[in-house]
Amino acid sequence: MDDWTDRPAGDEWSEGRAEPARAITGRGMPTAPPPSIRTAPLPGMASPAPPGRTGEGQPARARRAGARDRGSRSPKPRPTRRRRIVRLVILLLCTLIAPCVGMYVWADTRLDQEVNLGTLADRAPQGKGTNYLVVGSDSREGLSQQDRKDLRTGSAEGRRTDSMILLHTGAAGTTMMSLPRDSWVTIPPYVDPDTGRSYRAEPNKLNAAFSMGGPELLVETVERNTGVRIDHYAEIGFAGFVGVVDAVGGVDMCLDRPVKDKASGANLSKGCQTLDGAEALAFVRQRKQEAEGDLGRTRNQQKFLAALAGKAATPGALLNPAKSVPTLSAGLDTLVVDEDTGPPQLMSLFQAMRKVTSGGGRQLNVPVSDPDFTTPKGSAVRWDADRARQLFGELREDRPVTGGQRK
Repeated sequence: MDDWTDRPAGDEWSEGRAEPARAITGRGMPTAPPPSIRTAPLPGMASPAPPGRTGEGQPARARRAGARDRGSRSPKPRPTRRRRIVRLVILLLCTLIAPCVGMYVWADTRLDQEVNLGTLADRAPQGKGTNYLVVGSDSREGLSQQDRKDLRTGSAEGRRTDSMILLHTGAAGTTMMSLPRDSWVTIPPYVDPDTGRSYRAEPNKLNAAFSMGGPELLVETVERNTGVRIDHYAEIGFAGFVGVVDAVGGVDMCLDRPVKDKASGANLSKGCQTLDGAEALAFVRQRKQEAEGDLGRTRNQQKFLAALAGKAATPGALLNPAKSVPTLSAGLDTLVVDEDTGPPQLMSLFQAMRKVTSGGGRQLNVPVSDPDFTTPKGSAVRWDADRARQLFGELREDRPVTGGQRK
């Protein structure tokens, strides 16, 4: 037999041949190989996988190359020590920032931004630096009848100014200047918001502007009489003041003499002590035993507010939710600001006040020529026109302050 017939049966179908061997007939003539017969699998048998899914039907060379690629793939490198440190820092920052962002959003939604300074007419020109008008009002909102009795605030409704501070920050430093509420000034023309009746400009006490036309007329009056443009307005009532002081755990004050005042309820001994909310309110409101009356009271108010800001704006208080949340909640209950004042501007305000406490700023009173000036509206405080004009010009141009009455 020739070598074709000596091969084992089926060898012509072995893997690796380019084409199958041809069968030999008895006459020695080649014939085509028998057709492939495919049958369906019997019940219970798995269906044959289509080519390409498990490697069958693919060229052997391709399968071997794929195996080599998978076997030669290098393992994922472990993160370096530096990369692990960076990841840890990012995680810690996210942990710290998330509560701060939440607190910011919460505080922003609680702010009462009812004052619209954009509607004011004939405003003072924009100067250099930033100016805040900080107002303490005698609003009893948030106080129960028992609270009013305990704090001796009286039962008057509405709100009037109890203190006014012009705070300037800029390249030349920070200046905290009190504006006595009985200052004799010119109130610009205005329209009564309740009746719609128009009034002409007239001289009156500064706190009358607030009672007649609210925060907007007060800002207009301050700008007209000082020439300083007010960028931000912030007002807090009695309840908010007391709540903030109590929330920070009281404020340390050192008094050079005893303070006793029946009207405000102040009964403080000489020396250093921690004032709670009720004691602090009585301290900043009393004036009858002050030799300079309202001017003496403004000094006490500045001294206390600077100390309060110094304690409330410390990193330990701001980054501790157990302290910062109650403080913010207490203040926001009676806080009124303008539409452009949000948490960032309030934080800047507190930081500026804190700077004054640490010796990085100046505390002044507006220069006064007569603290007991007789007027048709009663006794008032008359400014020293020349010195006041110089002081306001320095604030407007953000120059070092040389005028004013030092604290």
